[in-house]
Amino acid sequence: MKVVKSLDDGKLTNQDQEQEEQHHQEPEAPVRSAGVVKMKSFYFFMLVFFVIFLTAGITTFVLAFGDEKAADIVNVKEDEFYNQQRDEFSKLYAAYDTLKENYYKDLDEEALVNGAINGMLEALDDPYSDYMNVEEAEGFHNSISSSFEGIGAEIQEKDGHISIVSPIKGSPAEKAGLKPNDVILTVDNKSLQGMSTTEAVLLIRGKKGSKVELTIQRPGVDEPITVPITRDTIPLQTVYGEMLEDGIAKVSITSFSENTSKELVENLNSLKKEGMKGLVLDLRQNPGGLLDEAVRISSLFVPEGKILFKVEDRNGSVKEYKSKNSNNTDLPLVVIIDKGSASASEILAAAVKESAQVPLIGEKSFGKGTVQTAQDLQDGSNMKYTTAKWLTPKGNWIHQKGIEPDFKVSLPKYASLTYIDPDKELKLSMSSSEVNTAEQMLEALEYHPGKIDSLFDEQMKKAVIQFQKNNQLEANGILTGETTLKLMESIREKLEKDDPQLQKAIEVLTKQLKR
Repeated sequence: MKVVKSLDDGKLTNQDQEQEEQHHQEPEAPVRSAGVVKMKSFYFFMLVFFVIFLTAGITTFVLAFGDEKAADIVNVKEDEFYNQQRDEFSKLYAAYDTLKENYYKDLDEEALVNGAINGMLEALDDPYSDYMNVEEAEGFHNSISSSFEGIGAEIQEKDGHISIVSPIKGSPAEKAGLKPNDVILTVDNKSLQGMSTTEAVLLIRGKKGSKVELTIQRPGVDEPITVPITRDTIPLQTVYGEMLEDGIAKVSITSFSENTSKELVENLNSLKKEGMKGLVLDLRQNPGGLLDEAVRISSLFVPEGKILFKVEDRNGSVKEYKSKNSNNTDLPLVVIIDKGSASASEILAAAVKESAQVPLIGEKSFGKGTVQTAQDLQDGSNMKYTTAKWLTPKGNWIHQKGIEPDFKVSLPKYASLTYIDPDKELKLSMSSSEVNTAEQMLEALEYHPGKIDSLFDEQMKKAVIQFQKNNQLEANGILTGETTLKLMESIREKLEKDDPQLQKAIEVLTKQLKR
């Protein structure tokens, strides 16, 4: 390596000097004409003597001063460069330069830089801090500010695995039966082990109408489950309102995007015109979103001056965020949460619970108590990183703990049943996990398929035939295609109709209205 560097610098080592001397001595071969040669030989030997003398002098100078000075100059230049770029990055620059100079093939410099940034964020061991290249950043912005095409689920990386935080209401992910804490093992047979969330998103998302197959591991279920999903447009709308009965309205917030607070106000004003006297605010399966929107919405229901939440920085300094809305509603309110309620939805739930004494109904929330900032870089890439932890108005940190509801109400067991692939045929004598799921669905719908044992027996066939007759389908006793789709649709309709969490919310709210 030194020889190459010395040659580049125009200097010679001892070995180079010997080769150079031999090269100049090669013309000493015998010659034919003595008279002419004699004259030329004199000048020639004088030239050789001069070259040898000069070369020896240069070599002596290099050996005495050259290597040391050359090394000092290189070190000074490197030190000056690294000092200008901050000392802690000297090792990073050295690694980059080494690869650039010595790697066996040409390098993608942009990929190296992206990898270095991604590596720093991964080293934080924080599932909510992530680096996004230009393409990934564009998708991230779209998911917040506009509609996008995909399956509609919030995911996170934890312990090297990608898991579901929450499917978005009405999305293909929800319709397919994906649940919070489902671990996604593969996407179209490609393992997600060790991937970041942004890498996983690029595999899961796709054009409307295209299909993707997820293999998931559900807590409490022994065998992995294959879930085929047809991608769709995930809508911009995030607020859905409806009147129920006796002056009670229900408003569902599916996420906290740029226009969510505006949508909510419009819905509330519309419902008020329809005679709304009390409100059920449904935050189930809401994975969160923008902090500013959580502040605006919380202020609608928390009296002016009351604490919405607190933010604690790395130094332990705590800043309080208070409601600034002097026109907040005094409408009787209850809030429904579940294990898919995360982040901004937990800020809202904690704010109304602790600062406005609003009762919470349902299941313990997800438990995300940190605040992230998304920063665009010069080339359009983005880094999302955790800047602080947020605390409830009473100073509680709910991270990885969740918020406990005042009234604990679980959904029925059939609510967690997984998707059945309608392209598969389930018929007599078959045995599989899909058959087990179908048995539970039929039992929940009171078609009584017999023992829940994963075996498609005669009793199961009779139940399927009866279901098909009742829904004007071909009564052949085979569960596939339209029959499978109708079975899953019937289960969703039953859950919406029965919904014990919503029924409890109405019960609690009705008591408030009678006071």
